[in-house]
Amino acid sequence: MPAPHHRTRKEAGSVTTENGASLLDEVEAFHRRFNAFPTEAAYVAVVLWNAHTHLLDCFDSTPRLAFLSPEPGSGKTRGLEICGTLVPNPMAAVNASPAALFRAVSGMETGRPTILFDEIDTVFGPKAGDNEELRGLINAGHRRIGVSYRCVGDGGQQTVQEFPVYAAVAVAGLGWLPDTILHRSVIIRMRRRAPNEHVEPFRSRIHEPEGHALRDRLAKWADSVRDRVTGAFPEMPEGVTDRPADVWEPLLAVADAAGGDWPQRAREACAALVAAAAAGDKASLGIRLLTDLRDTVFCGADRMPTAQILAALNTLDEAPWADMGGKPLDSRQLAKRLGEYVNADNQPIKARNMRVGEGVSKGYYAADLADAWARYCPPARKSATSATEALPGALTSGDDVADVAAGSRYDAATNAGSATPTLPL
Repeated sequence: MPAPHHRTRKEAGSVTTENGASLLDEVEAFHRRFNAFPTEAAYVAVVLWNAHTHLLDCFDSTPRLAFLSPEPGSGKTRGLEICGTLVPNPMAAVNASPAALFRAVSGMETGRPTILFDEIDTVFGPKAGDNEELRGLINAGHRRIGVSYRCVGDGGQQTVQEFPVYAAVAVAGLGWLPDTILHRSVIIRMRRRAPNEHVEPFRSRIHEPEGHALRDRLAKWADSVRDRVTGAFPEMPEGVTDRPADVWEPLLAVADAAGGDWPQRAREACAALVAAAAAGDKASLGIRLLTDLRDTVFCGADRMPTAQILAALNTLDEAPWADMGGKPLDSRQLAKRLGEYVNADNQPIKARNMRVGEGVSKGYYAADLADAWARYCPPARKSATSATEALPGALTSGDDVADVAAGSRYDAATNAGSATPTLPL
């Protein structure tokens, strides 16, 4: 895509009215000098996030901006650094304690800070331990009504007092983030620059003043559109609802206020980044289990014995079920995980008796799982081969459990068989 066209500002006598679209073009061009973002949508999202930090009190929520990558040297810190030149009251928060962030946000002696948290993986990564207080602060500060409660006073004279924690936050780090933060974030998946991708070296002494000049212009423009943005409910791209809509609403409102081609670019970026986030979303094990049961185990069957379900799950190469803490998923673990969900009658999903050959075995019914499938699982995907068909002794649609017992092709004691048919009562 060619570099954005820079529009000129309109002047009326001695009063200069900033052209919002032109200004955002210039902010984008500034980013492009030093950042090699992975997609055009990333540039659009970051520019709109920079601008929205100057209008924070116009919105009910503020999205978190997350620069994430699987490896170091992918430009995450540089992206955060350039943002720091464009936002109001930037606060670099590498390894900042929850107490320090709480005091900075709730005190606001010098104005509400924009928190730029680098190396966030050291806080929420696998070796970081528990940081529930910091996680709670970042989550609560997503909403304008967000507050944090603290005890104030001395000794027995302490009272509970609420403190505001609403603030814009951008983070950068390796790997992933807790789901509660990810779902409140615009995610930029950074990657190392290719040999043909070139950016300017960023020199703070030289380039920070350029960013600050743009920041000051953003602040003045934001003041000029504040009334237009406050209370705005921008139209969302098709399919963007619920939490993603909350995340993108402030950014689309800024784009609409800027005009030009930004409203269209913003909605295209929104659709692209929301879809990318959904594709990469590391769903909970519970949702993964429900989805695997629907798409690769039951595959249209109306019931299935527990042993048969376990056999099918444990053959899925890219699934975690064959190694759950060093052991394959067993009937007890399966019952515990499925029991956290409820059926259409609002009762926990449980194994029920079903006839297997001439005997009775415990198993699960598709009717009990259907409500959870509809509520929690992504749209069903079509697959030519199910996991049950891939198992030794897999059944065709004409087989039933009694046939398996008679032909010794199903052995519940050893989990040797699997089936996908509709089983008889």
